[in-house]
Amino acid sequence: MGHKHSREQILEGALAVAVDQGLSVLTFGRVAKHLGISDRTVVYYFPSKDDLVSDVLFAIGGQVQSVLADAFTAPASGHLDLCRAAWPVLARPEIDPLFSLFFEANGLAAAGRAPYAELVGQLVAAWVEWVAEFVEGPAKQRRAEAEAAIAVIDGLLLLRQLAGPAAANRAATRLGVR
Repeated sequence: MGHKHSREQILEGALAVAVDQGLSVLTFGRVAKHLGISDRTVVYYFPSKDDLVSDVLFAIGGQVQSVLADAFTAPASGHLDLCRAAWPVLARPEIDPLFSLFFEANGLAAAGRAPYAELVGQLVAAWVEWVAEFVEGPAKQRRAEAEAAIAVIDGLLLLRQLAGPAAANRAATRLGVR
């Protein structure tokens, strides 16, 4: 007799629970209840909470990359070109829950909470490497431009979360991103 849910379905359920309730309260029990399954089924696929949290965070990263892949259609000359391409696709209400979770993970990492402290750094490093592929120039310059773009975009998205879309759009305009 096989399991009622696949690993991917359980991960999707965990992401839904995180969006609804937050990462800091993500548990096997909440995921199981959301899916109508036993805690043991969740543990079968994710042996530890750290495994579950890690996969949820990297699923968020994958979703952001998927959204940005549509925006990064031409090589960028620098961070402002990257930001101009990224902002219209990231500054949308349906993307806000992903960044809400990302910023929650950032706060937990800044507070030194495991596994967030290690995972958020890995996620950002992976994003930098991925974004650098869309920039023209030597490797060192591409990496620096990717870091600058991520810093600007993250700042604008955090402002969007805290002060609202209008404030973030005004800042994006002032920065020459919009």
